[in-house]
Amino acid sequence: MRIAGAALNQIPFDWDNNLRTIRAAIEQAKAAGVELLCLPELCLTGYGCEDLFLSDWLPAEALARLQDIRPWTDGICVCVGLPVRLQHRTYNTAAVLRDGQILGFAAKQFLANDGVHYEPRFFVAWPAGEQKTVEFKGETWPLGDLTFEHRDVRFGFEICEDAWRADDVRPACRLRGKVDLIVNPSASHFAMSKTDLRYQLVVKASRNFHCTYLYANMLGNEAGRIIYDGEILVARNGHLLKRNQLLSFKEVDLEWTDVDFGHDLALAAEIVPLPAPDEYKELNQAMSLALFDYLRKARSRGFVLSLSGGADSCFCAVGVAEMVRLGVEELGVDEFKRRSGCFDGAPVAVQQGAGGPAKQELQDTPATQGAPAPPALSENQQIVNALLTCAYQGTVNSSDDTFESAKELADSLGARFFNWTIDEEVAGYVGKISGALGRALAWDTDDLALQNIQARVRAPGIWLLANVQNCLLITTSNRSEASVGYCTMDGDTAGSISPIAGVDKAFVKQWLRWAETELGYGALRHVNALQPTAELRPLADKQTDERDLMPYPLLNRIERLAFYERLAPAAVLAQLVAETPGADAEQLRTYVRRFYTLWSRNQWKRERYAPSFHLDDYNVDPRSWLRFPILSGGFGAELAAL
Repeated sequence: MRIAGAALNQIPFDWDNNLRTIRAAIEQAKAAGVELLCLPELCLTGYGCEDLFLSDWLPAEALARLQDIRPWTDGICVCVGLPVRLQHRTYNTAAVLRDGQILGFAAKQFLANDGVHYEPRFFVAWPAGEQKTVEFKGETWPLGDLTFEHRDVRFGFEICEDAWRADDVRPACRLRGKVDLIVNPSASHFAMSKTDLRYQLVVKASRNFHCTYLYANMLGNEAGRIIYDGEILVARNGHLLKRNQLLSFKEVDLEWTDVDFGHDLALAAEIVPLPAPDEYKELNQAMSLALFDYLRKARSRGFVLSLSGGADSCFCAVGVAEMVRLGVEELGVDEFKRRSGCFDGAPVAVQQGAGGPAKQELQDTPATQGAPAPPALSENQQIVNALLTCAYQGTVNSSDDTFESAKELADSLGARFFNWTIDEEVAGYVGKISGALGRALAWDTDDLALQNIQARVRAPGIWLLANVQNCLLITTSNRSEASVGYCTMDGDTAGSISPIAGVDKAFVKQWLRWAETELGYGALRHVNALQPTAELRPLADKQTDERDLMPYPLLNRIERLAFYERLAPAAVLAQLVAETPGADAEQLRTYVRRFYTLWSRNQWKRERYAPSFHLDDYNVDPRSWLRFPILSGGFGAELAAL
């Protein structure tokens, strides 16, 4: 039998988009002679519908829209993911359709409830061995713990989380010997190096349960924060038969293979490992696809960036350039432009900002109206010129080094670049408050306030530039800054999207060195030679981030031990002492106290960050991974006990 998986780039309850990609996948499968096709988990509604899954109307509409798919299945068996609601309970199911008929609905038995997942809030786990009935306009179909048969091949289901449970409880343990094929429609989020875990999971399952295993994942930035890599895997008896290229810019990525179910393939003696993942490349591909999908699904006209010349803003600028390079490389120039929605009659953009979602009619031109790209730019640079506008907003505390870093990088990418100073605005606010208080503000008494006003004054101008161009304003904060609140609310945190808020600062610095040498961004030599600095104190102070905080690798280690490993402060300190023989234990104690104090004080900032991408195996976004009280005891007793 020729079997296939298709990764789909869906949008929550965008029926036109989702049905279009489903139909395209079915048509491609038919053209390739596929007999059984697996589509991703909840692909009809999208996985990220959140509390709408608790409504009556969304599952009902999904069931009605499933009827539209029926005629497309003539001559093929197709598995389609959708929610089904019975007696005020919503179930995560996969419908099996063939020759225009619905054969039944397999229901998910285990729900993901860790990390970025909150499935038990929306769905009810289906009990093993049980069946019920779904009714729609006089027709009824079975729903529950079901198996099916297609052309003498028996198959059953594991739906995403089902496969991540222990072998003695997962659905596959009860399917062994009863089916030839296990089908797994998934919406498994991207994280660096996760594909290796998924590969091992699928290939080992095919060996342990003596079957063929077909896995198809969701693709792209579906709903804003979570990215799906679109992985398709087919394995049999411990042998990998098919694996696709991940993180495609396509809307539909179909992969098929032929399986001779009449021939019993010998079990693999061992699982062949994948090559070690390149996390720099993985992150680059994931962020590029995430930015592209966010751009077009937000119906924006491009990006605006306050390019300081420091590591974080340079990372974001290169991220947009890589979005263009990788997208054009896969789709071609014309299709990239069409899909972006920023050229030739793009949709109306949604304005971001305090004024709410006001809409404006736009001309059929890119955001660079009146400023065409210079002829000397390459084709990719011209696209970057249309999609990325950068501004260096200097003060008397800014250095020539960061200006040169920002300008040379923007010019090398092809981005539009503006340069202005904000000293006048800063002086105006400082003068007003000095007058109100009846005293002059000074660095020895008002250090943080004088640093913050510089960051805040940068926000209105860059917001204005973004709004005028109907663009997304990029916020450049990283995860390390988010942990300790090393940022200014309504200043450097202002923006529509925060692409690297899930990546730690040490990795940012390493990635930039990789991008300079491996991707050829030579202009990054400036920022790679600099110590990270906010440049908010007078230049004579020689301010650096790590002097204000602590070494970034140590900050990241404390963060991971505290909130990924969930250790108490005393256990964190003990672990650090054990890991670093000869280190100054008193200095480590100071750093641990500083981290927990700053963390507890700044939860309110993490609550207000712009939407960020989940790129690592954890993040500190309270809306997607790590919840923490805004008001707390601040680990007072625990830190005193150190």
